[in-house]
Parts: sequence; structure tokens; C-alpha cells
Amino acid sequence: MHQFDNFPPVPLTLEGAALLHQMLKIKWPQWRALPHARRQEVIAEAGQALASMEGQGSAMFSLLGHKGDLMLIHFRKDFEALGLAERSLPKLALWDYLESTTSYVSVVELGLYESTLKMYSALAESNVPAHSPEWEKTIEETLGRQREAMRPRLFPEIPPAKFVCFYPMDKRRGEKKNWYQLSIEERQRQMAEHGEIGRRYAGTVRQIISGSIGFDDWEWGVDLFAEDPIVFKRLIYEMRFDEASAVYGLFGAFYIGQRQKIDELGTLLDL
Repeated sequence: MHQFDNFPPVPLTLEGAALLHQMLKIKWPQWRALPHARRQEVIAEAGQALASMEGQGSAMFSLLGHKGDLMLIHFRKDFEALGLAERSLPKLALWDYLESTTSYVSVVELGLYESTLKMYSALAESNVPAHSPEWEKTIEETLGRQREAMRPRLFPEIPPAKFVCFYPMDKRRGEKKNWYQLSIEERQRQMAEHGEIGRRYAGTVRQIISGSIGFDDWEWGVDLFAEDPIVFKRLIYEMRFDEASAVYGLFGAFYIGQRQKIDELGTLLDL
């Protein structure tokens, strides 16, 4: 019998900030129909509100392509705070001239494959039954230490980089190729290989992975931040060749945006 056969195949994870991505289109005909003075009032109100939200963990991006004109990204301490942020936006007059094209809900996630394997190995050697009180206590103590050590990564600020690339993704669950039927050791090996590529881009790309299983239609969301958008293409293309992506990766729509200062809202909406 394999030493991990009596243990759950699920790797431990740490969860942090709650995330909401909002993709929006401007209703240009209705916006153009407004008198100039009224447009300025609407922009001023929205600018003040968005500036306050920016201080709480929000950012505005102008989108490239047909999928939207604006993307708002919100990082908050929990889902309650995220809900407050979302509900505050429709109260703005500007919201009457925006149309939601899609959105994405997730939570910052750090996977602990390596730590999970080490802990399971130690528990197996000690003959500790899975899900026993001793097992649960060991798990929670380990997660607690990891949570404090990784707090800056769990509750990050939105990087100030000029460009963002956001996309959702899944792991394949087909009849012939199913990520979730691989052993935990094999998944750890593939993810370690996958991570090595990302680390080579550490100086040019900031990556934030968020989990969305149970929250949205895909399993993870990926945010990449960089000064040069070409690096997104290079990084993602290189990753396509590693086994975790080439065999098991499935990807949703990609959104590319340029960071906009809140005081540039008037320029974006200028006619």
C-alpha cells in the first residue's frame, strides 16, 4: 500500500483576500446625449467615489478589444467587504451609462503541495489516522503558521504596474485525461515544474493566483501585472509547453488592460 493511500488527495491551501473583477462597456449613445455640464458632474461624483475605493484596494483599467471598455479589480479582506464595494457602485450616476459584460469572483489562494506531502508523510509514519482529532490539530497548526508567514502574499496590494492580463482556467477532467485522478505526488511534480517557469519571470511579472471553485464558473483566476504587455505572451506561451498546461490546462477568455489613474476618468470619457 502506498504511504498516502489513506490520506485525502486534496492539497492544503491558504486563502486570503476576496477578489472581484468587473468588465464594463460604456453606453456611448446615452453618454453622448447628456449635456456637457451634466457629464462633468457625473464624472466628478464617480471620480471621488472611485478614488476612495482605490485607497481600499480597487484599481481601474482600460480594456483593449471588444470585451469591454473598463475593468475594475477589487481586493478586499473578505467577501462582506467585497459585497459592500460592489453594491456601492450602482449608487453612482455613472453606473446608468455602464453595462456589465461579465465579472469574476475568487479568493487569493496559495497551494501547499510540498508542505502537504511533507505533513502527510510525517502523519503516515506516526500512524495518525486521517481526519482524527490529532490529524485535524496538526493540519490546523501547520496552516496557522503558514498563514502568518505568508500573510503579505495572501493579502497583497494591487501591483502598480502599467498593464494587467487576467484569465480564468481549469484543470482537465476528461475521460482520458483527468487532473484530479493523478496522485498527489504526480500533481506536485508537475506544479513544481510549472512554477519554475514563473519564477524565471519574477523580475518582470507579478502573478496573483486566486481560487474560484464554488465561487465562479472556472476553477482559478490568474492576474499578471507587468510594465510591458509582451511579457504576458512570452510567459504564457512558454508555460503552454510544460505538462501541467499542455496536457491538463484549460483556459477561458483573456482580458488585457492598461492601468488608469482615477483622475484620468474624465479623459477616458471625454467626447
